[in-house]
Amino acid sequence: MEEAQNESRPAAAPLAADPDDPSHALLHVPMHVRSMTLVVLTVLAVLAALKWASAFFIPLMLGLMFSYALSPIVDMFQRWRVPRALSAAVLILGMLGGTAGSVYAFSDDANQLLESLPAAAKKLRDSVRVRGDRKDTLGTVQKAAAQLEEAANEASPSAPATRGVQRVMVEKPRFDIRDHLWNGTIGLASLIGQIVVVTFLTYFLLLSGDTFRRKLVKITGPSLSSKKITVQALDEITTQIQRYLLVQIMASVLVGITTGVAFWAMGLKHAVVWGIAAGILNLVPYIGSILITAAAALFAFMQFGELNMALAVAGMSLLINTIEGNLLVPLLTSRASRMNPVAVFIGVLGWGWLWGVWGLLLGIPILMVVKAVCDRVDDLKPVGELLGT
Repeated sequence: MEEAQNESRPAAAPLAADPDDPSHALLHVPMHVRSMTLVVLTVLAVLAALKWASAFFIPLMLGLMFSYALSPIVDMFQRWRVPRALSAAVLILGMLGGTAGSVYAFSDDANQLLESLPAAAKKLRDSVRVRGDRKDTLGTVQKAAAQLEEAANEASPSAPATRGVQRVMVEKPRFDIRDHLWNGTIGLASLIGQIVVVTFLTYFLLLSGDTFRRKLVKITGPSLSSKKITVQALDEITTQIQRYLLVQIMASVLVGITTGVAFWAMGLKHAVVWGIAAGILNLVPYIGSILITAAAALFAFMQFGELNMALAVAGMSLLINTIEGNLLVPLLTSRASRMNPVAVFIGVLGWGWLWGVWGLLLGIPILMVVKAVCDRVDDLKPVGELLGT
């Protein structure tokens, strides 16, 4: 009787989950799983923000890099009683004027070089085309298949009539020079706007000196240990970035001079332009040397008409970049600032995916900043260890 009454009663509602009482918990999830989930979501949100706001972050990072590179010079002039505003203005205007003068001086050679690249590509395509007997195996099979299909269509009694079929022609849009001029004007205006923004940002950062540094140390907290750790991190970031920029500039200048002299000795035209291009592209990790090698080999093949000369030019370019990357840069860079090559390569690819060419240029300095911060935060030390050698 009691069993029947128990069966007729409705089931009791489950107890509410109580975080203070483990017996009432519905599901036990380890805390580290929740933490990892939050970390992954945070990283994805940060990447989305960096991708969406790239027009803001790229000029900001460029301005910071230029300020790190030029601040030692401005500090030196300040010790000589030269105002920071004057020295920073003269330095930036000198750099802009020198860049504009160099572009104007070598613009004719660069235009001739760019105009000759399509002809070089066509010549290379014609040289690798199969010559002699054009009735190769694939062509014979395709021709036989076409003849069999034609014979089958003629012999088929139920072939549909082709009369009355409407012919559709797709016409290409007419060339309108106004569209190209408008697109080119918009691109040029955007480039000039970015140059102006980066220029003024660099100037104001140089003018401020160590103001932001002192403010950042001040807001870290009242404890002396926090201020000390912040100062150490800022010192390491400044030292590593300045060392990296100095090494990259010296290596790029040396690569440009060596490439220009080597190509001139080999008889390659526009050797000065090739040297300047090699020095600039050397700033782009991994990809720059590949681009300059491929382009120089293609141009050498067009000029000399021989595959051996193209291979010799490519080999010389690879030799110069290999010596620079494996001997010169490691010797000029101290062991403390060296990072894990695999982590750096993956990081550069990631920043290149986010910001394109600018990401390739800024990827390594950003990774240096991340490593310097992670080395001094207990929860982020594994990330710093992963980025280090």
